[in-house]
Amino acid sequence: MAITLDADLLEILACPSPDHAPLRPGSPDDANAEALTCTECGRVYPVRDGIPVLLLDEAVLSGDGAPSTPGEPDDSHADSA
Repeated sequence: MAITLDADLLEILACPSPDHAPLRPGSPDDANAEALTCTECGRVYPVRDGIPVLLLDEAVLSGDGAPSTPGEPDDSHADSA
């Protein structure tokens, strides 16, 4: 089911990351997902009960080279001794 946000609200919402880029409905994998995706950094923010959850801790990063998602260990800085 696609999200239904007021067009005026969607126009003023922005990613809370430092670049503050606009958001678009859906996710990179599913245009009908209950989510908003940053047009700059690619973070995907959930929409729960029609309310966008624009918290960096709740965002999922899409694409390669992105830091791990919350709750997952980040092994990219592990010592290989």
